[in-house]
Amino acid sequence: MTIEESQKEIIEEFEFLTDWMDKYEMIIQIGKDLPLIDEQYKIPENLIKGCQSQVWLHVDYHDGLLHFTADSDALITKGLVALVIKVLSGHTPTEIMHADLHFIDDIGLRSHLSPTRSNGLLSMVKQIKNYAIAYHVLELKENENE
Repeated sequence: MTIEESQKEIIEEFEFLTDWMDKYEMIIQIGKDLPLIDEQYKIPENLIKGCQSQVWLHVDYHDGLLHFTADSDALITKGLVALVIKVLSGHTPTEIMHADLHFIDDIGLRSHLSPTRSNGLLSMVKQIKNYAIAYHVLELKENENE
């Protein structure tokens, strides 16, 4: 599934919910469905800076694709990181670097989150894109050496 297809799927899931309490419940449920991060990756180096809650993000790179796992100590925050991972995990660094994550605005997240949660969400996206940039540079260096 492409990044755009994943975003459209999320938008469709949320468009039937008109009450924000229902949307928060869905975000929490998505977080509960997030595959657990291996405990060995819950280390300070994997904490996302800029989040009020603790959010751990781990990346694996194989076959040219980035795969993310995460966890948080806050239910809504865990749901937010799960949404971002659902869209971006399993794609190439280049696809992730250039992704326009419009679903965040399309489902109304940015306008309904508290400023601290909104900043945390932006920090999650930024960290994932930073990983993508780092692995893209690594790919370029490997291609130069061939």
